[in-house]
Amino acid sequence: MFSKCMNSFRYFEGYVKRIMNMDTSNIIGKQSIIEGQAEIRVSSEKVFYNPVQEFNRDLSIAVLSVFINDYRKEKAFKKCEKLKSEGIDFEDSHDVCVNKIPVTILEALSATGLRSIRYAKEVSNVTKIIANDLSEQAVETIKDNIVYNSVDNVIETSHDDACMLMYKHKHHSKRFTAIDLDPYGCPSIFLDSAVQSVQDGGLLLVTATDMAVLAGNSPETCYVKYGAISLKTKCCHEMALRILLQSIEHHANRYSRFIEPILSISADFYIRVFVKIYSGAFHCKKTTSKLSMVYQCVGCDNLTLQPLGAFKPNPTEKNPDQVKSFLPSVPPVGEFCVHCNQRHHLGGPIWSAPIHNVDFVSRVLNHVEENSHKFGTAKRIQGILSMVQEELQDTPLYYILDKLFGRVHLETMPMLRMRSAILNAGYQVSFSHAAKLSIKTNAPAHIIWDIIRTWEKTHPVKASKLESDATAKYILSQDIKNTVDLTERTDANPSSRRNGALRFQFNPTRYWGPGSRASINVGEEKMSKAVKNQNKKSKKQEKREHSPRSEDDGARKKQYVVEESVD
Repeated sequence: MFSKCMNSFRYFEGYVKRIMNMDTSNIIGKQSIIEGQAEIRVSSEKVFYNPVQEFNRDLSIAVLSVFINDYRKEKAFKKCEKLKSEGIDFEDSHDVCVNKIPVTILEALSATGLRSIRYAKEVSNVTKIIANDLSEQAVETIKDNIVYNSVDNVIETSHDDACMLMYKHKHHSKRFTAIDLDPYGCPSIFLDSAVQSVQDGGLLLVTATDMAVLAGNSPETCYVKYGAISLKTKCCHEMALRILLQSIEHHANRYSRFIEPILSISADFYIRVFVKIYSGAFHCKKTTSKLSMVYQCVGCDNLTLQPLGAFKPNPTEKNPDQVKSFLPSVPPVGEFCVHCNQRHHLGGPIWSAPIHNVDFVSRVLNHVEENSHKFGTAKRIQGILSMVQEELQDTPLYYILDKLFGRVHLETMPMLRMRSAILNAGYQVSFSHAAKLSIKTNAPAHIIWDIIRTWEKTHPVKASKLESDATAKYILSQDIKNTVDLTERTDANPSSRRNGALRFQFNPTRYWGPGSRASINVGEEKMSKAVKNQNKKSKKQEKREHSPRSEDDGARKKQYVVEESVD
């Protein structure tokens, strides 16, 4: 039995190596990990490394490569324009000015230093990278890995509290071009210092892995950490992205700064956002028009957004394009939902403005396609970015197809027919990268329910199910007020789906997840521990048994029963 177990472990370890392209052989007591152009060696289980995040790191490298090119050109153009306006002659050409723009990156929570090393080796035109960690042991590991990868001329190590390090760089002359925050769990404690320490037009890269909090399992905790109430809704992954974005915007607004999201991704067990930070008190006043409260019907799960503010035209002779802010009337819903006659929950605020910059995403996609040999997860990046391009940018949140039909106990309509029906009604529809069966549309909810009621005419629900579900019965009993055409259309199938892009992947290995805090998360010991912890709660319950009763206890119980029966 023992030999069989060992053989299984050896086979599984080899499978993990092939999947993750890692060398886990012990070299002088150290474990070697290869990813991209970097190779790191770790000797301590107290240094955090997670192979699951390779996609995260690959995507970050692609985004930084495109961003830095844009950033240097933008800064050089502004510098040239400023010199011209001041009447100063300069001999340098535009290209020379671009090459003189410094690019500094901070990885505030570096752990092994892998991400910083990959940035140094795979991102062009980087002047300096600071790899920081609070753990002295982690910093020593980073130093060894920097020397081993011959990037000590680019990377500088720092042993400091991440927040304090960023506060030290909040002066304009010391700010970073990009700050990468990839903490274990919630990033909110780092946001205040981060938004002050990024250059104007710089990039903030933020990861959050506390998805249970963001997805509505603990709305009160979400409010404490992010300043918003999360809702347990079917589109929880996009809701999580929008909660994180509003939290970053909230921190930035305190210092007359604001954000521009250029890419927001929900993948695996985490979310990742890429936002530019700008300064400007006037633009901060527009924040209320970018945030909304969310009314969620407890019956049909319909979501209605209520913007915190809005702008309307206020032209003058001097400024015909002038606008004026105003407070919209509330509430947008009645006491009871018009679709199912149930009440609402209130969540938010969330970021309700676009969460991607489509032009930027297109250029990142082109960069990955042209350099696919450099990224281990290139196919997945291409698939997700293709979907992001197709998303409706001005339509927050989405429906889930099977949940819509499951709510009224109906057989699920084929996806292409549902999308065709929405298009035939004159509205737009797209998928969301965050969910496989998502329906993101600008069609109002009553159109969606009319399509479902039309489908019910030819695919009736069992009467017994309706009798036991008053909400479903109420929804299906309503009249169909719009003409519904279920004829399938060719344009209902998006190009990413037609081309077979890798949009949603299965878990490539067992135990695929966020991993435990401060551990290497690869190798035989990690897997054996994971096996040991499988179903640990149920095992504990099986072990719990009542203490055996003594003969006296049994006799007393029998006597008590007899006395009761006599009475």
